[in-house]
Amino acid sequence: MKFSEILHQFGDAATNHSLTSNPDHDPEITGIAAIDEATIGTLSYVEGAKFGSFIGKTNASALILPKDEKLQLLAQERGIVWIATSDPRLLFAKAIALFYQPYRPIPEIHPTAVIHPTAKIGSDVYIGPHAVIQQGVEIGNGAIIHPNVVIYPDAKIGDRTTLHANCTIHERTRIGADCVIHSGAVIGAEGFGFVPTRTGWFKMQQSGYTVLEDSVEVGCNTAIDRPAVGETRIGRSTVIDNLVQIGHGCQIGAGCAIAGQAGMAGAVKLGNRVILAGQVGIANQAKMGDGAMASAQTGILHDVAPGEIVSGTPAIPHKLYLRVCAVYGRLPNMYQSLKQLQRKLNNSND
Repeated sequence: MKFSEILHQFGDAATNHSLTSNPDHDPEITGIAAIDEATIGTLSYVEGAKFGSFIGKTNASALILPKDEKLQLLAQERGIVWIATSDPRLLFAKAIALFYQPYRPIPEIHPTAVIHPTAKIGSDVYIGPHAVIQQGVEIGNGAIIHPNVVIYPDAKIGDRTTLHANCTIHERTRIGADCVIHSGAVIGAEGFGFVPTRTGWFKMQQSGYTVLEDSVEVGCNTAIDRPAVGETRIGRSTVIDNLVQIGHGCQIGAGCAIAGQAGMAGAVKLGNRVILAGQVGIANQAKMGDGAMASAQTGILHDVAPGEIVSGTPAIPHKLYLRVCAVYGRLPNMYQSLKQLQRKLNNSND
């Protein structure tokens, strides 16, 4: 499509652009690419001034730029058309959607799918080969159930939700509308509930519910456990990466982002818009307030206040953690200096 057509698709988000001063330079855009891999005919983006050097080297025909006149002038000098916005990465994400849409099968029920007669299937639903839908399951309108998905009895799947191949939805699970569950994820399996006795571990049955509110996305091979009583709940529009463990009874707020290999023990509570980087671990019953953040590999043993950023194990405020890291590399020299001071002190005492 022409660059001008892309601008039209962006609407009010693209009011500042190169066609204003040079309307005849309107190249054909055939795709999108990273700026260091772009070829003629592709659209790319520059997120900020520190990446400005790429403008002099890229082969892209069009760029999404920040509101930086110097960067715009660089693009103009190279004959690259541009759009300026306050959030280039967001606009680039929207540009991807103009050229690519995920595979969406035509509604149908494959003859090899196993569906219990008591299951309720909405309209315009796709159910792929070898999917298993057990008794009492409810599937909303426009849902997509890819091959080999297993849905246990009495689970409920909301409208337009997609379950990718080989994921498993256990009993007492409630998944809202417009959710995406990726391959290998297990939602609502039994939580890790065992009571120690003199003769061994007594299994505590997990009779609670697992609830995913609307527009939740769950990555591949992530596990969200069902509690003994009550519910495990994931708030609206929360996004969860691959290989995440969410223990029984956790309460995750709305709009959270949880990166890969993060793990939460039972009854953890996250407020709204909490961000966990990769491999964060949170101890049993710990709480994080609204807007709190934890950097990669943080170990959280105690509550984190709203808006606080923490790092390290055990977790401490991020700014303090950076100061600690600065000292860490100097510890060997500091140790040698301490030994010398101790020797001098001992000699003076003698």
